[in-house]
Amino acid sequence: MPTIYLSPSTQEYNYYLTGGTEEQYMNLLADYMEPYLLSSAIGFTRNTPEMTAASSIRQSNEGNYDLHLALHSNAAPEYLAGQLMGPDIYYYPRSVRGKEAAETIAANLRTIYPYPDLVTALPTTSIGEVRRTKAPSVLIETAYHDSPTDEAWLKNNLEAIAVNIVQSLTQFFSIPFITPLGEPSGTVTTQGGNLNIRSYPSFDSYVITTVPNGSRITVLGQYEDWYTVRYGDILGYTYSGYITL
Repeated sequence: MPTIYLSPSTQEYNYYLTGGTEEQYMNLLADYMEPYLLSSAIGFTRNTPEMTAASSIRQSNEGNYDLHLALHSNAAPEYLAGQLMGPDIYYYPRSVRGKEAAETIAANLRTIYPYPDLVTALPTTSIGEVRRTKAPSVLIETAYHDSPTDEAWLKNNLEAIAVNIVQSLTQFFSIPFITPLGEPSGTVTTQGGNLNIRSYPSFDSYVITTVPNGSRITVLGQYEDWYTVRYGDILGYTYSGYITL
């Protein structure tokens, strides 16, 4: 099961044109992402608004994550204020996996951003959350919040952007994208044996843990004959025939 460090902006003083801040809207974007991450069996640790970029980097580096994903919105230099548009996705130039993730995210954002030619994946060595993280890293500047057109697109499409980013992550990790079911409760219903929770929706995949018959389990999503489930702190897949909702 892949795990990411999710780092929405903590910059509460970057104000949007029609109200709100970068911190506020990037945390809203992360809120929309969470159920899709869980239903697609992507675990995550998320920073908090009280943290800083530096403390987010430290917390990320204390864990073992498959990707560090920072969510931001952009503003042009003062002499170009309001004139620049388009999502920019940054990665560290020596990170093969970081570049792959950034290019995947950029390719998918081009399908929903109204001016796809303005979506770019860019190498950088100047951004701490790209340069200083132990995990491969990507920082998404989702839009220019000082552009009326970009700000409106961002505010009006938060869930669509969140879904698009999670779809990119599932593509990057080579796992299915799964729509949330609303987290119904289920009961493990076997012939008396334990239920296997697996790392991929296949009987050939690695068994993460086992769950006793009769246990309660949270169902997050469904992919063909498999459920994405959460049991305690464990995310994974299990065959749907052994769960009674």
